[in-house]
Amino acid sequence: MSDPFIVNEFQEAILDTVRRFTEEVVVPVAADLDRNTDPEDSFSWDIVEKADAAGIRTMTLAEKWGGIGADSVTTGMVVEELAKGDIGVSVIMTQTLKIAQILQVALTQDQQERFIPGFRDDPRGLLAIGITEPETASNYFVPGDWSFTSKAEKTDGGWIVNGMKHFISNGNRACVYMLFVQTEKGKPLQEGSTCFIVKRDTPGFTIGRVHDKMGERLANNAELIFTDCFIPDEDVIGEPGKGFQVLVDFLPASNAYAAATVLGNAQTAYDRSVEWAKTRNQGGKLLIEHDGIRSQLAEMHMMIDVARTYIRKATWMADNRDSVAWDPALGALPKVYASQAAWQIATWASEIHGGSGFMKDIGMEKLMRDAAAFLHSDGVNRTLLLKAANSIFKD
Repeated sequence: MSDPFIVNEFQEAILDTVRRFTEEVVVPVAADLDRNTDPEDSFSWDIVEKADAAGIRTMTLAEKWGGIGADSVTTGMVVEELAKGDIGVSVIMTQTLKIAQILQVALTQDQQERFIPGFRDDPRGLLAIGITEPETASNYFVPGDWSFTSKAEKTDGGWIVNGMKHFISNGNRACVYMLFVQTEKGKPLQEGSTCFIVKRDTPGFTIGRVHDKMGERLANNAELIFTDCFIPDEDVIGEPGKGFQVLVDFLPASNAYAAATVLGNAQTAYDRSVEWAKTRNQGGKLLIEHDGIRSQLAEMHMMIDVARTYIRKATWMADNRDSVAWDPALGALPKVYASQAAWQIATWASEIHGGSGFMKDIGMEKLMRDAAAFLHSDGVNRTLLLKAANSIFKD
């Protein structure tokens, strides 16, 4: 088995490509895109197309589908590297990379042949997953007497879907969607929901508003609206009524990818703080020479290292569930820790910059806004802690 804590030559070559892409394509435009008033204008197809040209967009596809078959450990590294340039760009790619992984294992051969080539061959091909609703959000992580308000009723040859999803990453940009809706009345969503695969141009499926977010603005989140939308039986993923099992079986690394995303943001905040401390003179000496600043930077370094170690463990175990005992808490806790650490690091970084940290031209306020997203994104932290507690103390 490969060592998740040693970057091998294959991974280093990929990361070199991602670093160049981030430095040359993302960083020069991220701040300007972030400042756009209309959230749709903060998204860049140019970035997506250049990510495709660099081989990033399809890297989790197996070689037979035209990718390089990147595993979860490598994908986590890439996600972090992208987020160092901008957290929104990382979210765009993370959603696409992880869903591409799912499609190759959760779809039937017929479904793969009908959906994967179109995504692969479109340089603007992005993927999205529709779970969150106004009344059903992070509570889907824990058992309870609740169900999706979006519903599908059985009809000849398929299902009629009605309802809405919101806060969906890539919601207004994707070409293919995984969609979770309630199909069995009177049952909680963990027992009575079904997962479907849906194309963007399906009749009855439209895009609602694009959400205007505080941070992570380069990624669009939007409403998905279904009005008497017919989805054929052959587009059910897994079995009807067992949609939640798709998440359990095929999304083990999702939480760790979210952790890697916010970690990249924290790494940038830390790096800028070190650079500032080495050049800013205060009280007759450089900030780095003040014991309080030096020790705080050391603590930030420690928190980043711990989060990265946790992510590597989670992504490695996600890929090796057949040979090691999978810990379900790893599907909840890495993001909790990384997001809490990233928020603390962003706050400290702003303080280290003093008054300059409050000014937009320095960029610290953007990093703080972006860090705030993952206190909620991919599951509210309190709910994820409860999910982990339920697995830890199930006996």
